[in-house]
Amino acid sequence: MFEKAALSQLDLEDSELQHEVTKLLNQLGKQGSSWSSWTFQKVIMRLGSHSLVEHDHQNHTYSIHPLVHHWSGTTIKENRHDMQKLILTIIGLSISLTYTVEDFEYRRTLLKHATNSIASLKPDDINPLIGMHIAQIYGDAGRLKEMEALEVMAMEKRKRELGDDHPDTLRSMESLANTYWIQDRWSDAEALYLAVLEKREMVLGDAHHDTLTSMGNLANTYLFQGRWKEAEALQVVVMEKREQMLGVDHIDTLLIMGSLAFVYRELGRLNDAEALEAMIVEKRQRVLGCDHPDTLLAMGNLAATYTGQGRLKDAELLGATVMEQRKRLLGDDHPHTLRAMSNLAVTYRKQARWKDAEVLQVVTMEKMKSALGENHPWALENMVNLAITYMDQGRLNDAEALAVDAIEKIKRRLGNDHPHTLKGMANLAVIYWKQGRLKDAELIQVATMENMKRVLGDSHPHTLEIMAELANTYRDLGCLNDAEVLEAMVEESRKCCEGS
Repeated sequence: MFEKAALSQLDLEDSELQHEVTKLLNQLGKQGSSWSSWTFQKVIMRLGSHSLVEHDHQNHTYSIHPLVHHWSGTTIKENRHDMQKLILTIIGLSISLTYTVEDFEYRRTLLKHATNSIASLKPDDINPLIGMHIAQIYGDAGRLKEMEALEVMAMEKRKRELGDDHPDTLRSMESLANTYWIQDRWSDAEALYLAVLEKREMVLGDAHHDTLTSMGNLANTYLFQGRWKEAEALQVVVMEKREQMLGVDHIDTLLIMGSLAFVYRELGRLNDAEALEAMIVEKRQRVLGCDHPDTLLAMGNLAATYTGQGRLKDAELLGATVMEQRKRLLGDDHPHTLRAMSNLAVTYRKQARWKDAEVLQVVTMEKMKSALGENHPWALENMVNLAITYMDQGRLNDAEALAVDAIEKIKRRLGNDHPHTLKGMANLAVIYWKQGRLKDAELIQVATMENMKRVLGDSHPHTLEIMAELANTYRDLGCLNDAEVLEAMVEESRKCCEGS
């Protein structure tokens, strides 16, 4: 920890605190921009000779004897506050905000130390930069409220000391927006992302890397709210500018291409999605290798697009490859492995391999509940897909029970008008239709059709699909004129889509 802090390139906004931290690290082994392990070992040996510290050779850690810890806490009260502030600052300086396995493991070891140091400090005692770094420790541990509190503190302090438009203030706002995003607080995240984007466009211009990052963040917020047209508009701009500035092969360009391909798939523009995803797969296989997580992610997305296009053999081959590779690299219970299993099950269902689909979906449902929680979007999507598999097998009561449960959870998480909610309602209506509950089916289909027209547009595949399903319901109810009008509208819309 001390070595990482000593070698940190971070510059604290508080010059006095920077001086005190540097002075302490110099005593422990910091030598300019390098670190002397020999000096540090001499300090530890001297402390160890007085039984003040103990060295765990197996785990390569140092600890203070509990009695010494208690004595220092009760005897040196006048310096305790300043010392805790220094310790927290050193912890923060030692943290890298990158996401390798080693980074995650290191931050995990710091949770107890950071919590102990913060306990005796007031929010104003914590340097904003250090607060943002410590927040990442809590984020990794899933303690999002504590992460949020530190980020709010950093943002408010920087606004007071640096002003609303300062780059560091904007970075604090963006970090807080990311935390809101993780908590599904879309409106809060959107408001902050939008404010940051407007300020960066004004100060840096619309082609600056930070501005494009803000546009991408805002686009992702629209994406997860089901506001796909708004997401697409931003993503196209970001992708084009990144291609011009960074090239097609750059990781940032490929990331935004992947997000845009996802939006195309949700909009029913499957050929456009396929073109982007195939390009991403080829580039990632060439640069990163076939087993890299980013390559497997791209392959899984392309497999899902193949399924939507009806290219089921291609989808099965690619989806099975992704699933097996993830099992080998990540284990059977990893969320990304479970996601691959869920996607492959959808392909099996569309191949009428209902038992194969059901086996995968049942296993995935239980493991996702354990790994992600029963309200996670992937878990809810898998529940809806399992309900459809039950329906296809004629197990209508099982299908209804599962679909109703999943839709209620999706409504609570995403809202009544989210496209995933509307698609779930359309599936429930089909179950009612197959049960002979035609009036119940009609009631849901009419409302869902109008909402899909408003949210997705008249010619979206999901809108056309529910119009066709409502026409079937009208026929069974004896409303032949209404059925024929809808069928003609669907046929005309599909011809126009094919022509375009």
